[in-house]
Amino acid sequence: MRVVSLVPSLTEAVAVTLPGVLVGATDWCSHPADLDVTRIGGTKNPKTDRILALAPDLVIANEEENRPADLDALRAAGLEVLVTEVRGVPQALAELRRVLTACGAPERPRWLAEAESAWASLPEPARRTTAVVPVWRRPWMVLGRDTFAGDVLARLGVDHLHAAHPDRYPRVPLAELNAAAPDLVVLPDEPYRFTADDGPEAFPGLPCALVSGRHLTWYGPSLTEAPRVLARALRAARR
Repeated sequence: MRVVSLVPSLTEAVAVTLPGVLVGATDWCSHPADLDVTRIGGTKNPKTDRILALAPDLVIANEEENRPADLDALRAAGLEVLVTEVRGVPQALAELRRVLTACGAPERPRWLAEAESAWASLPEPARRTTAVVPVWRRPWMVLGRDTFAGDVLARLGVDHLHAAHPDRYPRVPLAELNAAAPDLVVLPDEPYRFTADDGPEAFPGLPCALVSGRHLTWYGPSLTEAPRVLARALRAARR
């Protein structure tokens, strides 16, 4: 089996479960750290000719990460493309099972079983917290409706204030974000790399939680530790 992945989360999932199966991945696929495969460009601009040269049996993609035109071009060239849709934790776990089975996994890997257990056994939050969750600045963009990261936070007791917005990643002026007076501002280090020096200064007087974007937005082996890692960061910011 030869697989090309166009999604960092799925790249990590396949690489750790089925060593040797993955032959190509995007430039943004950073895990595992020792991943040694052909790089085929970005998630939004994959190099179709490079993918075709790898002669994969399967290309794995995601409806949000990848552009329909690129996936259609791969199909037109005769490749099989499996497209995932992930809007919440249960769907992520189900899609991971589907992808790994399609890639030849004979059974559910241990890490996936551990991830399912970790999310199924979450304690009820002692109190719920409101938050705004920027994912970009210049312009400011935040989590909106129907996102995987929003569902992750909700399961950890954090209700983001734009969950009912008609857009999934709306642009919201900074003044409006501050005026909403959330309990917390959650600043991940991807897709925009918020840091202690780049982000919190825009929200004077509001507690800010700097969190791992991989644990907030990736659906793969990181799901096993995401509840613990994120909960710790959120607690530290609320103190």
